[in-house]
Amino acid sequence: MEQKNKYSIIVPTYNERLNIALIVYLIFKHLRDVDFEIIVVDDGSPDGTQEVVKQLQKLYGEDRILLRPRPKKLGLGTAYIHGLKHASGNFVVIMDADLSHHPKYLPCFIKKQSETGASIVTGTRYVKGGGVHGWSLMRKLTSRGANVLAQTLLWPGVSDLTGSFRLYKKSVLEDVISSCVSKGYVFQMEMIVRASRKGYHIEEGAS
Repeated sequence: MEQKNKYSIIVPTYNERLNIALIVYLIFKHLRDVDFEIIVVDDGSPDGTQEVVKQLQKLYGEDRILLRPRPKKLGLGTAYIHGLKHASGNFVVIMDADLSHHPKYLPCFIKKQSETGASIVTGTRYVKGGGVHGWSLMRKLTSRGANVLAQTLLWPGVSDLTGSFRLYKKSVLEDVISSCVSKGYVFQMEMIVRASRKGYHIEEGAS
């Protein structure tokens, strides 16, 4: 019998008290027929983010929302590694909590992976249907510039290397993340470049 897929959604947070409840609500709304868990990796937010997550656990269940905090800000890459340790799904989604990644795209990611058998589906702002809401012109230019530079130097065949909205086969994420050395902003870029060089099948979806 074919194993039913389960998706572990890792959401790193720092001072996201105002956003986390909405993100969780939207994930549940758009993934009604999907087996998933949300792993919140909070880096010691002083604004009460963890208290909001505990309230959400009472509402949705501690088996669906896992709070796995850390004492302080320790970097995005290590947040994913920390969340990955607690993931029980055979697929892992990584996404931001600042509402720059809309959960409505998750079913598209899952469908794309199912249809193509991809190891990674990465959200891109540069295909039809993709976009960036609430970004300043400078941030858009910086992101676009970073992508152009990386494309020129690395050519991994992916149009948006800096995005942090992705669906991975868990085994692939474990393999790629273990070989990464970057921290912060460059981390996402290194992840996709390493995955490309390892020969993993990467697909893109609007985000």
